[in-house]
Amino acid sequence: MSSFTAYDGTELAFGTSGDGPPLVCLPGGPMQDRAYLGNLGGLSAHRRLIMADPRGTGGSAVPADPASYRCDRQVDDVEALREHLGLDRMDLLAHSAGTNLAVLYAQRHPERVGRLALITPSVFALGIEITPEVRRETALLRKDEPWFPEAFAALEALVAGKGDADSFRAIAPFWYGRWDEAARAHRDAEDGHKNHEAAARFSDGAFDPDATRVALARLASPVLVLAGEVDLNSPPPATARVAALFPGAELVVQPGAGHFPWLDDPARFVAATEAFLARPVD
Repeated sequence: MSSFTAYDGTELAFGTSGDGPPLVCLPGGPMQDRAYLGNLGGLSAHRRLIMADPRGTGGSAVPADPASYRCDRQVDDVEALREHLGLDRMDLLAHSAGTNLAVLYAQRHPERVGRLALITPSVFALGIEITPEVRRETALLRKDEPWFPEAFAALEALVAGKGDADSFRAIAPFWYGRWDEAARAHRDAEDGHKNHEAAARFSDGAFDPDATRVALARLASPVLVLAGEVDLNSPPPATARVAALFPGAELVVQPGAGHFPWLDDPARFVAATEAFLARPVD
């Protein structure tokens, strides 16, 4: 594990693995450390993965100012990492809630972004609504699964505003293309790698979707938006709207994949992501 000093003096950690051109990776959660990303299904065979622990998670120090957990404040952390690495431009991959940070970074530092890969992206920074109907339609794709009745009932309770912590646990199978032992272990490990206090502050006043949309419409960097076909969190209809905000973005919907597509079909995920990353940048 390596570290660098952020703009406010907080020591932030990152790990590296693999060989090839560097790829800076931002985890989701929000405010979850990098552990759940693994080696992104074997993408480390093609790229040197540089995975950051957000402030207050994993090996990164807790900041003196809790307000610095806000997503827009963390843009400076990403820029400090780029400077530490000595990269003029960097390829950037972000997952889920981490895509909010990635798009804010691209908004503020477009000249520093080589390629931008948004994996099962969050939509908060972009002001896109995911309706209950879209979530239900996505969930119904799994209606033949043995766990479906209980999970769908919990989803209905959440949509109606009557859900609780048990409801959130019950819908966990919807996040994975296969609800098998590996998926259960992945889900069970999540809470131990997330800073819940930081997550509660992540979105608070951090986003200006209109300004972000205007800036991203001018972004010259190649963009990949990768969705999971059965991902309840980031359904393909919403993900397509994310892709439409970028000029010439490539939208890939991975068949049978949930919110963690590198777990559901590593070979397919790596093939699609590496094909995008291998393209030349002007």
